[in-house]
Amino acid sequence: MADLPLTLPDDPKLTRNITHFARALRVAGLPAGPGRVADAIRAVAAAGFLDRADFFYTLQACFTSRPEHRAIFAQLFRLYWRDPRYLEHMMSALLPSLRGVAEEREAQAAEKRAAEALLDGVARDAPDLPEGEDGGEEIEIDARLTMSSEERLRTLDFEQMSVAEMAEARRVLARMSLPIRPLATRRREAAVNGARIDARRSLRRALRTGGEMQTLARARPRTRWPALVALCDISGSMSAYSRAVLHFLHAVANRQGQGWAAVHAFTFGTRLTNVTRHLRHRDVDAALAAAGAEAQDWEGGTRIAACLHDFNRDWSRRVLGQGAVVLLITDGLDRDGAGDLSREVERLQLSCRHLIWINPLLRWDGFAPKAAGIRAMLPHVDTFRAGHNIDALAGLAEAISRPHDPGEKARLMAALSR
Repeated sequence: MADLPLTLPDDPKLTRNITHFARALRVAGLPAGPGRVADAIRAVAAAGFLDRADFFYTLQACFTSRPEHRAIFAQLFRLYWRDPRYLEHMMSALLPSLRGVAEEREAQAAEKRAAEALLDGVARDAPDLPEGEDGGEEIEIDARLTMSSEERLRTLDFEQMSVAEMAEARRVLARMSLPIRPLATRRREAAVNGARIDARRSLRRALRTGGEMQTLARARPRTRWPALVALCDISGSMSAYSRAVLHFLHAVANRQGQGWAAVHAFTFGTRLTNVTRHLRHRDVDAALAAAGAEAQDWEGGTRIAACLHDFNRDWSRRVLGQGAVVLLITDGLDRDGAGDLSREVERLQLSCRHLIWINPLLRWDGFAPKAAGIRAMLPHVDTFRAGHNIDALAGLAEAISRPHDPGEKARLMAALSR
């Protein structure tokens, strides 16, 4: 950076620190390239380094361009510039061998990701003991009843996962299945041991023997497979959960023998996007990359009512026939009118066989239906379930196989009536 034709700050260490801070931002996923580093150095040289708030907002203006980047930037800024004890806390989370002040609190959203970005490339082995200390008496622990790493991963919130944990969670989701039983129809098919007599076929046989009915033809109900339709909210508050659900849907769509007639996926934020054809790609990374490129409103705002209106108008007749099961993945926080939202969700529920609402907000013990959007949607869904971790998504099989199980809907409807 010294070769740039800039008026640099007086202390060259500050320039190196800003460069290293930008590198951590890139590791955490922010687009902090060399051009933004140069802009940040110019801005700090112009604004000065006397007030912490001015320094924070100066760097934020240079390194963030989207609202969802601000949470990660704020955590990285606190770790790197303001509070060294935060780094100790996060090192404890990444290095279980460390003890001390770092065990006083758990990592909040984006903190673990920020700490991993700052510690990228740092050796994570246990620290060497001082000379003369052998670590004390060796203790043997029977770990047969302790929670394995995969069991812990199944109960960990998607929003709290690090980059490595999310990669492992995707591998677990790729192995999961969502089987469905076939649906009995009013049409019948021939069967030797059918429960009903097929009068038409029996009379047709009798015509071959001069009207004498020698055997009775039997029939059973014909079965068919339903379709699975997923509507994924990709707004800023839902992006991490929707990515995990789309990984799960990709595994369902590409695994044979599960019985689904078809798997349809739609994303919505400020507009509705059909990403079904991308899920047919065998490679999950390529499939989600193509889906993300087509959904231009990823991590944007939320207009649930308008997007559901577009789906009911343009797509419901095409994909909701034959007893489709609909997964509605959203937190229900809508900025559109609650009246329109209630009407559109009711129409969606009447058009499908089973409407399952997956809401990550159920991860909170004290969750209550206080938001207007949640209050408008809740009466019109068949099942209301959480969707914040792997175990919650695994419970979808139970919800689909037991369509009369309302999940958390009964409890929350009782809270609404109070």
